[in-house]
Amino acid sequence: MPEEGIDLSPSAKLLTSPEILYLSSLFVSQGVTKIRLTGGEPTVRKDIVPLMQDIGKLRTNGLRELCLTTNGISLHRKLDSMVEAGLTGVNLSLDTLDPFQFQIMTRRKGFDAVMKSIDRILEMNKVGAGIKLKINCVIMRGMNDREILPFVELGREKPVEVRFIEYMPFGGNKWSQGKMFSYQEMLDVIREKYPTFEKVADHKNDTSKTYRVPGFEGRVGFITSMTHNFCGTCNRLRITSDGNLKVCLFGNSEVSLRDIIRKENGGSPIDVDAMNNLQLLETVKSAARLSDEGGLVNEREREILDIIGMAVKRKKAKHAGMAQLKDMKNRPMILIGG
Repeated sequence: MPEEGIDLSPSAKLLTSPEILYLSSLFVSQGVTKIRLTGGEPTVRKDIVPLMQDIGKLRTNGLRELCLTTNGISLHRKLDSMVEAGLTGVNLSLDTLDPFQFQIMTRRKGFDAVMKSIDRILEMNKVGAGIKLKINCVIMRGMNDREILPFVELGREKPVEVRFIEYMPFGGNKWSQGKMFSYQEMLDVIREKYPTFEKVADHKNDTSKTYRVPGFEGRVGFITSMTHNFCGTCNRLRITSDGNLKVCLFGNSEVSLRDIIRKENGGSPIDVDAMNNLQLLETVKSAARLSDEGGLVNEREREILDIIGMAVKRKKAKHAGMAQLKDMKNRPMILIGG
């Protein structure tokens, strides 16, 4: 959390829940099988559970995974309802296992609440909840690099995957290459204590490189955005909370889907009444059927799908290197979630 705090985005600029549901439906109709809700912090959204219930219903249309990226502070209070809504995976952001350091880094108390959320997920998994739990940890030299081994130790008896993320440059995060602790350096630290630390086969579109310590319940992943980019197999698309499509986390080109959706509503945010009046969910179903049959998709959906298609085709084979990224104008990470 920046020392100066953050300016909250005006609510009228953020996607409404009907708009999120419409876009989710549209993407699922085109073959997207996994949706992840990120942040900011998604659990503070007042209607997060009803929203997840609505998105969860898209399983009948081909959605397979509904996931959440969260700081975990209030997750344990909403977890049961989220699992009932269809939650299948949690990426929990945690950069330290030291409660005092946690308070310094996040500028709030809450370490015990985060650990409670982790324990609750593990308890639920013992009775068959099947939630994939990943703990995301950004390693920064001189800040938390001494905690690499304690994080690996988390997996000795707990079936969790700890994923170490290379520190990356974003607007306002005071990035410097000296702070970056590379994937290779992390491997060296772990192998010094665990020489048998071994690679595990990854899936084709994984963004992390997975390893394990033989005999441990958990696994360790590395997201190597800075030293070994994985752009060639990355199949992620991101819609920011204010409705812009980003085809790359490090790309500064964005296109607004929100403005296209609101065009027929006079530019105003779409609520449930407007969604019903404009028959948004009905036209998505129609677009999916027409697309399957080789027919002409209706105008609103065609315009949105054409814009998404053009953005995807412009996706670069590889993002810029460290020397260029630090000078590129991009959103702060806290405003990239969606």
